[in-house]
Amino acid sequence: MNDMRVLVAEKCGFCHGVRNAISVAEKVLAAEDDVYSLGPIIHNKDVVERLAKEGLKTVSRVEEVRSGTVLIRSHGAAPEQIARLGEKGIKIVDATCVLVKRVQHIAGELEEQGYQVVIIGEENHPEVQAVVGCAKDVIVIADESDLHRLPPNARLGVVCQTTQNPEHFGKMLGAMGRGSFSELKVINTLCKEAIKRQESAIRLCRQVDIMFVLGGLESANTRRLAELCVKVNEQTFHLQNWNELDTSVLHGKKTAGVTAGA
Repeated sequence: MNDMRVLVAEKCGFCHGVRNAISVAEKVLAAEDDVYSLGPIIHNKDVVERLAKEGLKTVSRVEEVRSGTVLIRSHGAAPEQIARLGEKGIKIVDATCVLVKRVQHIAGELEEQGYQVVIIGEENHPEVQAVVGCAKDVIVIADESDLHRLPPNARLGVVCQTTQNPEHFGKMLGAMGRGSFSELKVINTLCKEAIKRQESAIRLCRQVDIMFVLGGLESANTRRLAELCVKVNEQTFHLQNWNELDTSVLHGKKTAGVTAGA
């Protein structure tokens, strides 16, 4: 195989929120014995497995925790879940990303102001589920097929899952604008760091023969990177880690690009 030139995206890797969650988990694990995470601390299998070896137990429901300390993961948790942990006397350490907390806070404020809260995002994503738990009635819109959920002539207060891309956010707002509403209030809750990583990855895609996106297969922001990259360069591969690399795809390639998410 001939030598290959490898270029790394200018902006890539774990964002501040993910790095903070990992750091918080490591500090708590070093100080305490009985530590749980309410859902995977981040969407990266390798990191979750490493922290599990250090003693972090991942649970999916509050009922699974009877004692010890619970970490609230980077994606956050619904206030009702946190309240139930408190009622059980469980120590809570909050590792929620500050940007996710902002979305939660805004959703609550919009509801108090009389708006029908709408979040553009993936209904089953834990960040979105946590935001849904911050208001009594939140409508989740993933794409245009969900627009029928919006009530006619309503005052709509719209936020967005932090890791969505600006193009999709704008497209959905345009689709809502063509519908029936009495007022449309939009708060841009996109993560600027995620946008920078997306833009950097797209620029690199155009310069290389093959593109690799490294990161958790369950990670929304990493999947988004891969989706955007493949639109520009069909030779794009999303890998959890380099162990998944099939070297046959490198045949005939002279330049490779690498980016990474969570």
